[in-house]
Amino acid sequence: MIGGALMTWRCLGGAGARRLLAMLVVAGLAAGAQPEAARAGAAVATATAKPAGPAASPTPAAIRTLPERPPEISQAPPRVYLFRGALGPLFSTGMDRLAEKIEKAGFLASVYEFTLCDLIALQVAKNYRQNQGPIVLIGHSMGGLCSVRIAIALQEQNIPVSLVVTIDPAHATKRVPPNVQRFINLFLSDNILGGGDVKPEPGFRGHYASFDMKDHDEVTHINIDKMEDVHAQLVTMISQLSQTSATAEADPVQLRYLVPPKASVELWDSGVPVPVRPGETLDQIASNHRVPLWALEQSNRGLATMPLVAGQRIILPRHLQPQAANQPAPQPPETPVRR
Repeated sequence: MIGGALMTWRCLGGAGARRLLAMLVVAGLAAGAQPEAARAGAAVATATAKPAGPAASPTPAAIRTLPERPPEISQAPPRVYLFRGALGPLFSTGMDRLAEKIEKAGFLASVYEFTLCDLIALQVAKNYRQNQGPIVLIGHSMGGLCSVRIAIALQEQNIPVSLVVTIDPAHATKRVPPNVQRFINLFLSDNILGGGDVKPEPGFRGHYASFDMKDHDEVTHINIDKMEDVHAQLVTMISQLSQTSATAEADPVQLRYLVPPKASVELWDSGVPVPVRPGETLDQIASNHRVPLWALEQSNRGLATMPLVAGQRIILPRHLQPQAANQPAPQPPETPVRR
């Protein structure tokens, strides 16, 4: 329950710190005295769920005429559940901002306190049985722990989870269960408030990518949930979920990155092995596939110091693409020749 309070303590000092301590004590006593049912009602009443409106500015892939999709691609729109960390209304405001952007894209998005985790897990399962659209769970700090906890509860009911995103989750966060199709962890490994290096359970065969931001001095536990570029990528990913298969291929390669200072964060889904062409170097492969060289070097440890061999397999980070994006572009009709 300490959330971001320790870091705020250091910044306030003196009387300000004492005032914060008093506030935390009062809030803790009030939360302890409040019945779970009452907290549940308050959270549901203040959740940011709104009726889905028309999607804004659909991508070309979304407006093409799509071929018949295989069964593993959902026809229903995704539903997004976001969870704040401790003292969420004060510190995890990035979850509210992200929910607003998701709603503007035309999808249902609700924000909850992590203390209601078990109650919301029941609601997620109920909603899925009524309308089997992709489930998305996103959480900051203790909210990240809650997101994985809900995924585990859904695993026990054989309910798949399309996407789980944890943002500097608590160290106590459990492993990712095998019902999760795509998992992304963005965290600060040297942070005591978050810092959860969440790993998958044995037998996990989904798409997994981990991004350690500890070398970015500008990123803290308090602002990591508010990164605009991360928000934009997540909205795009959610917008494509209904048209993207995450189970068509076996054994995607898990990615683990330590993001260098000043390098932008690109939320790849997983890695894929690709063959090296004759004479290719890592620099050329990075340029041809438009991925940073540091990402290739970290995905392929030791290859930077030795020449590549034609036919050798290396790991390339990639994004899952909607099925429509993988279809050949329609050819224009031939113009009849007048005689």
